[in-house]
Amino acid sequence: MTKLPRNTIIQGDCVEHMNKLPESSVDLVFADPPYNLQLGGDLSRPDNSVVNGVTESWDRFDSMDAYDLFTHDWLNAARRILKPDGAIWVIGSYHNIFRVGGILQDQGFWIRNDIIWRKTNPMPNFRGTRFTNAHETLIWATKTEDAKPTFNYDAMKMMNDGVQMRSDWTLPICTGRERLKKSDGSKAHPTQKPESLLHRVILSTTNPGDIIVDPFFGTGTTGAVAKKLGRDFIGYEKEQDYIIHAQRRIDKIQTGSGVGVQVTPSKRAEPRIPFGTLIERGLLNPGDVLYSPDGRTTASVRADGSIALPGASGSIHKMGAHVQNAPSCNGWTFWHFEHGKGQMKSLAPIDVLRAQLRADAGAIA
Repeated sequence: MTKLPRNTIIQGDCVEHMNKLPESSVDLVFADPPYNLQLGGDLSRPDNSVVNGVTESWDRFDSMDAYDLFTHDWLNAARRILKPDGAIWVIGSYHNIFRVGGILQDQGFWIRNDIIWRKTNPMPNFRGTRFTNAHETLIWATKTEDAKPTFNYDAMKMMNDGVQMRSDWTLPICTGRERLKKSDGSKAHPTQKPESLLHRVILSTTNPGDIIVDPFFGTGTTGAVAKKLGRDFIGYEKEQDYIIHAQRRIDKIQTGSGVGVQVTPSKRAEPRIPFGTLIERGLLNPGDVLYSPDGRTTASVRADGSIALPGASGSIHKMGAHVQNAPSCNGWTFWHFEHGKGQMKSLAPIDVLRAQLRADAGAIA
């Protein structure tokens, strides 16, 4: 099998070089393609200073058809190298993201989310002819509808102070010391993305050691964040000046490793433990009493992992739903057991016992 060029910036056409990688070999593609947003003439601020828009040749296309063909080609190459459960992120503005999204779907990708990056400090609309463009859109997609991509849901919830992270992210644009500059003080790249944005993308949808491909590497934000978080990257970039800035930037970063790059595990990814295992391991015994959260309803533990109420028996989930007259129930959090002694006695959800078994299994591993 071809050895992957991990943690390398490769100069040249991304399609040509992605086609050299083995099929189904990478975990994530993050793409920040040209937006095709050429300004019509010079744009000035109210003080008559010139706005530095994107005027580079790499953002110029002769027609929408030419841009669509370009998009089709690089997406096709990216799709080939993604693992079956891999994923792709694409960021864009209103100039291109809807065309990219349509081509994604035409190629069979399954869109899992669109994320709105709401900029806290967007560039004002100097002409006053439209609303200030204060956001960009990211698309998160997988190769198929039934793919099972990495999604560190609980880690993102933890990052958001214990609240579900939403699909609108309020983050500043790249400014200050983070913004790379040329020797003359001008921007090294016109559309450098902030590391905070890539931190969320990479933390949420990859694991340490995963391989991330960035077809439009620019000045290396993807590589910088990947290195900090203990992931590997492969970057493709045509412009030598960008590669120089990116390599200098990445060389200064210490590779993240060990406990520092671990995240709160997703409950969905934890090993399945049947309720009966608690009885087999002696954490509960046949005949023990389980309680509803308010302590008013009780059920008896049976040797086969079912629980019994007057006139009914079944799984912890079925009986929890039965008690509440509900269509479903998470029995692990509904049913409680009594622990402690004397005045210290209290009720705790049986999920505590399941967590204890998982912790024991992790210690043995």
